[in-house]
Amino acid sequence: MAGLLVRRHHVLLVAWTVLWFFLVEPKGGFSWHYLRQGEQLLFSGQPDGGLSLYAHHPELQIGPVSLAAARLTAPFSPYTGQVIAEAVSSALGLVMLVLVGRTAALYYLGTGTNHRRLQQRVLIAGLAFIPMWVEVSVRFAHLDDVLALFFTALAAHALARGKPVQVAIFLALAVDSKPWAIAFAPLILALPRPAWLRTALWFCALVAVAWLPFYLGNLDTMAAAKFTIPNQPASSLRWFGVTDPTTPWWDRPTQFALGLGLGGIAVWRGRWPAVVLLGANARVLLDPSVYTYYTASILLGTLLWDAVGQKRLVPWWSWIALASLYGGTLLLPSDPARGFVRLAFVVVSTAYVLLWPTQQTRRPRPSADDQGQGQGHGHGSGRGRLGRRRERVLVGAGR
Repeated sequence: MAGLLVRRHHVLLVAWTVLWFFLVEPKGGFSWHYLRQGEQLLFSGQPDGGLSLYAHHPELQIGPVSLAAARLTAPFSPYTGQVIAEAVSSALGLVMLVLVGRTAALYYLGTGTNHRRLQQRVLIAGLAFIPMWVEVSVRFAHLDDVLALFFTALAAHALARGKPVQVAIFLALAVDSKPWAIAFAPLILALPRPAWLRTALWFCALVAVAWLPFYLGNLDTMAAAKFTIPNQPASSLRWFGVTDPTTPWWDRPTQFALGLGLGGIAVWRGRWPAVVLLGANARVLLDPSVYTYYTASILLGTLLWDAVGQKRLVPWWSWIALASLYGGTLLLPSDPARGFVRLAFVVVSTAYVLLWPTQQTRRPRPSADDQGQGQGHGHGSGRGRLGRRRERVLVGAGR
């Protein structure tokens, strides 16, 4: 019976994804040409390509891992490659839902959690997540954002499993796919303290391997960090009195600092499942642009919070985010109103996940053997005695 429920769970989410894919795909691929142009330049011998790519094309704010992934579509025609990328990116959204379900199962392992209710919670949150995932993966075809969020989901799963090196690898791949993913680095602090240094060193080394060659290959690459975009009327920045026509000089550093700071506070408060939501909130709050695909990072954050960070059956935050950030974009009549809704969502959701009392579930104290196997901090995964129960639990979370 449990297996049947899991199959129904997946069939429904697959059908929901396919429906949204075919609804959006005819008008999809809005930004795919950037990926195509970037991968062609990166692997070309042109003077403005190769390691000089970002120096000559600062508008390509796309990580080298994403360009390497886009290269896999090179043998196909531009349209066929675009559709393949959109389809694969959409499928990754389904994989992420399974990963979040397993992350939640590991987080609550040994606490007597009702895993059927957990599965239902992931399903309901997933129904809100998929429309926004199709927005980033199909309508805009932002493979870079897709990979950054996918690797972040893998990092959260590795954290729940108590795998420090994997956490570092996946977080680095996220940053190497899209630089703004640096805001999710506080997940490292949710590991046991003895693992912090090694994990941070792995993380920094892998980020350097991907990005340092471009800075050493052409020192003008530093200018890419100063690339600006228009400050749109519906941006939350307008509510802070920022009327600069383009990105203020202080905006990007403040974005990163705010995301890292809020994530660090979340971990200190014992609420690491809120790190992704807080990092995405910092981006939406201070970004001059208001593209709807930004909301996909918010929905991954609310998905993790609703599934892992709290035990309510109804994942309210996922649906509040969808209704306010996506619905508001479509329905609100004025730019200032849309900017105010973005600001209100960020402020209220940030205050909630950091300050609202949550039901803390205590797990059995790990044995010495458990600790030796890499027990995660707080609600990380157990090994040994607890680990032997994993397969039964994961069935209920969605395999």
